[in-house]
Amino acid sequence: MNLKQLAKELNLSISTVSKALRDSHEISAATKNAVLAKAKELNYQVNLFASSLRQQKSKTIAVVIPEVVNDFFGPVINGIESIAQEKGYHVLIYLTHEDMQKEVEIFKVLQNGRVDGIMMSLSEQTTTTNHLEALNEMPLVFFDRVAEHLDVPKVTTDDYNCGIKATEHLIQNGCKRIAFLSISQNLSISSKRMNGYLEALKRNHLALDHSLIVTCTGGEEKCDDLIRKLLKRKRRPDGVFASVEKLAISTYEICNELNLKIPQDVKVICFSNSQTAALLNPSLTTIAQPAYEIGREAATILFRLVEKRGHHFILGKTILNSKLIARNSTKAKRGKASKI
Repeated sequence: MNLKQLAKELNLSISTVSKALRDSHEISAATKNAVLAKAKELNYQVNLFASSLRQQKSKTIAVVIPEVVNDFFGPVINGIESIAQEKGYHVLIYLTHEDMQKEVEIFKVLQNGRVDGIMMSLSEQTTTTNHLEALNEMPLVFFDRVAEHLDVPKVTTDDYNCGIKATEHLIQNGCKRIAFLSISQNLSISSKRMNGYLEALKRNHLALDHSLIVTCTGGEEKCDDLIRKLLKRKRRPDGVFASVEKLAISTYEICNELNLKIPQDVKVICFSNSQTAALLNPSLTTIAQPAYEIGREAATILFRLVEKRGHHFILGKTILNSKLIARNSTKAKRGKASKI
């Protein structure tokens, strides 16, 4: 439903409807009420900035992220803001709190012209992208958690290769039964990291035990309970590959609760950009993503779209490399490390 269609439904001129929606003194109260009632009936949403955007930009971009209690998104935002400041733009940050419905509501607001472009990382609950497809011509760039099927630019890291690297690191340090902890069955990062894990098992001739792949959804208590059951098994894993940092921290806490020692009883590795990883006891082995660079690259691409420069060159995917930082949580007993 656009302004022209709404005017046709009311049998009024576009100018009259537009003025009524803007509460112009030129329009009678009766006409205003009729226009507003029909707009509500037909779910027409007023684009508050449409007229100004015909001549100029809002000079604002939106960043939609699932959470802030995460050492990945902070540096990403810093990278985004470094480019936005160079361009003279403001950055609005929206949190979905890993809730797809909140994500949908945010995009209903954003599609009304509040911003010139959007960068986003999907929530772990997002199962459909209809709300994103409704953006039409709004410039959009995904980073980290992406919708693979949408034909928009994406900036990610080499999750699949790092999944292989993390798993083989555990194998090199003596692990035979490696668990994989996922945060979602929907997110691209989870599936790629898990596929890397599966490939590493195959390359190293380790049997796949599906019960060692645990999807930790449904809140912190439920996730902790799933990890607790995993580590209380008679044939418990001797290595844990956590797809995100919060699952590694939960593993630490539950190992302490069960009197399991890291790395002697269970070795732990995860994706994390946390500066506190080196301060944990034992220090945590991590796959560190270039978060700041991801933010800068995603913002650079978005502004090319906003400025309508090089659009056809940047619809693909940009992949940046992460690195493994070995610390004490995966350290092998002296003489026990193996070569692959």
